[in-house]
Amino acid sequence: MPAPLVAIICGSRSDLETVEKCAALLTELDVPHELRIISAHRAPALLDRYVAAAAERGVRVFICAAGLAAHLAGGVAARTAWPVIGLPMPGGVGGGLDALLSTVQMPPGVPVATVGLGNARNAALLAAQILAISDAPLAERIQAFRADQTHAVEADPLNEER
Repeated sequence: MPAPLVAIICGSRSDLETVEKCAALLTELDVPHELRIISAHRAPALLDRYVAAAAERGVRVFICAAGLAAHLAGGVAARTAWPVIGLPMPGGVGGGLDALLSTVQMPPGVPVATVGLGNARNAALLAAQILAISDAPLAERIQAFRADQTHAVEADPLNEER
């Protein structure tokens, strides 16, 4: 099995159902990845060790799913120079507004790309697009994925010309 290029980290086991959608799309696009559950607040030393080791093993993009205070993506971004994608989880205050704001409001010099609440597939697709910059076969798989989306919309019976 090839070394993972994407690390998916979720802050708690309750996030697994959502992040499994992320992993499924990465599998569909043939992007090697791994999944871990590491709380930024309850296990900061484990997070330190994991991020350092993941980068050494070849991980190039991190996807971090967390709700509530949602410090996971920022904690990872503070520990690596590789791209970090925040996946704020629904729930908490305002249906996830707290997680969204915690993920997107990073200080200068520590960026986190952020997708919509619970939108694991967009997180996976963004990670794949970042990797595709230097991987032409992956870029072709993404183009095929996007074309399939277009065809599905066009094939919907409600879009038939009359």
